[in-house]
Amino acid sequence: MANGKVVYILSGRMDAEQAAGLEKLFRDEPGGIQIVVDLKDLTLVDRDAVQFLERCEAGGIELRNSPPYIRVWIDGERGCARLGGEHRSLPDATPEE
Repeated sequence: MANGKVVYILSGRMDAEQAAGLEKLFRDEPGGIQIVVDLKDLTLVDRDAVQFLERCEAGGIELRNSPPYIRVWIDGERGCARLGGEHRSLPDATPEE
């Protein structure tokens, strides 16, 4: 911890299970600590992980070095949350027989 900040560096894959573990760790941090999450080495996420990261950012946790696809996805989830969770799906691209 430096300057009242604690930095978590994530790498590899992240899904609902890892998000739940991080959520517990973040809750256990003492009050007044700024949490920073470095996503530079995060390679694969699922929707649960992205929704978790969006909630983190909305709650004041700083996300750093986010891979572009994760940033776009987080921003998209934020937009869906503002619309009351309504999701627009893309048309089915399955070829018709």
